[in-house]
Amino acid sequence: MNRVQVALAESVAEAEEIQEMLREAGIEAELETAVEHHPRATEDAPQKVLVPDSQLEAAQHAIESLSDPDDLIADA
Repeated sequence: MNRVQVALAESVAEAEEIQEMLREAGIEAELETAVEHHPRATEDAPQKVLVPDSQLEAAQHAIESLSDPDDLIADA
């Protein structure tokens, strides 16, 4: 099964929040570090949120409908 990126989170905590939203919608998501990360680095690295390609559209709708609209406005 192919997995595709549905979101890019700034941190592990944000990625886990998205993953939980998707799980509540019945979509199993995986997290993957988005950048090469030094193994001893302690700060969060951006995370890719991956879903089965067959569920990409459903995952996008789930994220949109479950997200707080204020959270979607990036430091405007």
